[in-house]
Amino acid sequence: MLYIIGLGLSDETDITVKGLKAVKGCERVYLEAYTSILTVGKEKLEEYYGKSVIIADREMVESDSDSILANADKVDVCFLVVGDPYGATTHTDLVIRARELGVPVQVIHNASIMNAAGACGLQLYNFGQTISIVFFTDTWRPDSFYDRIAENKAIGLHTLCLLDIKVKEQSIENLARGRQIYEPPRYMTINQAVEQLLEIEENRQLGLCTPDTLAIGCARIGTSTQKIVAGSLAELRHVDFGGPLHSLVLAGSRMHHMEADFIREFAVDPNTFDDLVKKISAK
Repeated sequence: MLYIIGLGLSDETDITVKGLKAVKGCERVYLEAYTSILTVGKEKLEEYYGKSVIIADREMVESDSDSILANADKVDVCFLVVGDPYGATTHTDLVIRARELGVPVQVIHNASIMNAAGACGLQLYNFGQTISIVFFTDTWRPDSFYDRIAENKAIGLHTLCLLDIKVKEQSIENLARGRQIYEPPRYMTINQAVEQLLEIEENRQLGLCTPDTLAIGCARIGTSTQKIVAGSLAELRHVDFGGPLHSLVLAGSRMHHMEADFIREFAVDPNTFDDLVKKISAK
């Protein structure tokens, strides 16, 4: 059996009772370690689970999945995913490969940023399409997600923006020379995401991500140090949100007054926040 187990958002204790029982019964335990992070390292997980944990990087998962699935038709193997297995990052390719090999699969769910984003005060059923914002480079400044923001805004829905993570990435030079040298991990901040959105807005000029756009910055959601701040993009640009992981929500016009009352507690400036809510409601 292949168990794909969600770990939740914070630390080693976020795993469900069902998930922990499955881990303890598995012969091999893999941790997917390139699309998200917990607040603790592999050693903490090993101590809590009573099991050795094998780090599964992108190369292993995408190019050598058969090593993960080896003998999984005869023994139990688990693949641990931060958040929920079918949340922000899905591993349907691993499930499909397991099916091809005749390996049964059981998924054990957990909290994900996709539902925990509700902590910011916006009602989940008023969210539209989720987007991912990736790091700009000197030669690549993608903005296709702007169209998804436009589609959400057109019907008044909020947009959850997931921010880029770079783990075990190679520089162009090292990649070209075939050197197995990796760059330090990078995690996009809300401030960087805001800067990029404002740059895209300057190019697109549709008025979707202006300095006065109401947004909510969410850092380390689900942990004891989570931080939520609401305000205009211009205000959020200068807020210190602390360490990773960060996400950003762009508020849509379909904001209920109870949502606004809840979020006001997180406002950089309550008076400015009230003005922004009035502008949204008038659209």
